[in-house]
Amino acid sequence: MTAHAPTGLFVSFEGVDGAGKTTQVERLRTYLTERGRTVVVTREPGGTELGVQLRQILLHGGDIAPRAEALLFAADRAQHVAQVITPALERGAVVITDRYLDSSLAYQAGGRELTAGDVRDLSMWATGGLLPRRTYLLDIDPVLSHGRLVHGEDRMEAAGMDFQRRTREEFLKLAQADPERFLIVDASAGIEEVWHTIQTDIETLLGAPATASTAGQAGERRP
Repeated sequence: MTAHAPTGLFVSFEGVDGAGKTTQVERLRTYLTERGRTVVVTREPGGTELGVQLRQILLHGGDIAPRAEALLFAADRAQHVAQVITPALERGAVVITDRYLDSSLAYQAGGRELTAGDVRDLSMWATGGLLPRRTYLLDIDPVLSHGRLVHGEDRMEAAGMDFQRRTREEFLKLAQADPERFLIVDASAGIEEVWHTIQTDIETLLGAPATASTAGQAGERRP
């Protein structure tokens, strides 16, 4: 059952590294701001002061056991929801996050081969069950996306192509299991074509009347 949620709009972007999330997040921020919406752009890990410290450990630290890694991501997410996301939604803002709990499910349960149910339960507990109203999955072959990277590899990017392929497959499984929340976007297309797909969808979301299932367009809280 969907619980009461704030009145803003919660949107997340997911996909393997190099899929173009940052570009499209900025496009969406500009588009909504120009139309008078209050927009909060954030990311995981690293959306809070605590998150910045955890991001350094998670992406640039030494070897971390899979279960410890999952717990650190969940800690970052719990702080992120409490300190940034929920307050912004309560103010009526549009919250756009570059990665959210689906990344944990894809990377830890897919790439790291942990139990999907355990990772999901941990993340849902950490967030109080808060899910985005829309998740844009920028889908692309990891071979192509890896070639787009313009910075040094972090721990996730350096995990190998098999890891990246498993992660992509897990993202697609998540999207297929929750088609009302996810929109799969072909990220191998040009930037303008990808943006057109997102723009068309966001206009529909913003113009749609609030219903019980969308929880006032903010997001959903699931048990």
